[in-house]
Amino acid sequence: MIDLEQPEQALHTVRDWLRYAVSRFNAAGLTYGHGTANALDEAAFLILHTLKLPIHQLDPWLDAKLLVSERKALAEIIEKRISTRTPAPYLTNEAWAGGHAFYVDERVIVPRSYIAELLAGGLGNTLPDLTEPRRLLDLCSGSGCLAILAALAFDDASIDAAELSPGALEVAERNVSAYGLEERVRLVRSDLFDSLEGERYDLILSNPPYVSDSAIAAFPPEHAAEPTMAHAGGGDGLDLVRRLLAEAAEHLTDDGMMIVEIGTGRTTLEAEFPELPFLWLDTEESEGEVFALQRSGLSGMQPR
Repeated sequence: MIDLEQPEQALHTVRDWLRYAVSRFNAAGLTYGHGTANALDEAAFLILHTLKLPIHQLDPWLDAKLLVSERKALAEIIEKRISTRTPAPYLTNEAWAGGHAFYVDERVIVPRSYIAELLAGGLGNTLPDLTEPRRLLDLCSGSGCLAILAALAFDDASIDAAELSPGALEVAERNVSAYGLEERVRLVRSDLFDSLEGERYDLILSNPPYVSDSAIAAFPPEHAAEPTMAHAGGGDGLDLVRRLLAEAAEHLTDDGMMIVEIGTGRTTLEAEFPELPFLWLDTEESEGEVFALQRSGLSGMQPR
């Protein structure tokens, strides 16, 4: 029997630790959704990161024997994940989006936007009529990951990354610097468009807060560990989305387009705005959670 207080004495290989972590996570009833969907993927991520191994390669290392120091490090992070219910990316200070790694801590929501998936796959594949944007806005930028992915996807674009939280902007600044994009990505503190008067963009990307008040009240500890303002979308979750729809036209170029992630609010949004020609952009992981709208389609909307 394994001594739970000193598992490093009984577990010697990566395979041993993977099995142990999955069993412990399942027994503890942890919640996932911060880059992983189950105990196995969570265990693999924490083990590979802690051992400083390639994050997407588990099989080559399964039978590798570990040093005592490595086993102690694994025991510590597995126990910390269980005892604190902290999302794994906060424990590692690393999250992945669109195939790229980003620094994260408790000042930002853990990146997991479907827009990142669209950018990684090439927006032109999803929207063949999209003109290559020269000016781009990432609204509610958080860690800055979408702004950075957009800069990597569109070589000639200059990007504004707008975010209200000062702490999130500090994290975004760190990520922009890590990718060497200071000349192309400008960080702006703004409550949606409030600090962007007179600015117009060919493409606006936004993954705004869209969680309802009731859903936030029922959050498990892992989701409650994230900044509430990064989730809070009001009574039905769509308060900020409504503001975006009302204000976006005056910040888009004539042929400009906005792409917005809204979670599960499609039915509510379509019922409230039947005149808007939403184009729903499905991904491998989502259906009806991201829409695209051209400026011309927003002609019936009035600024607040």
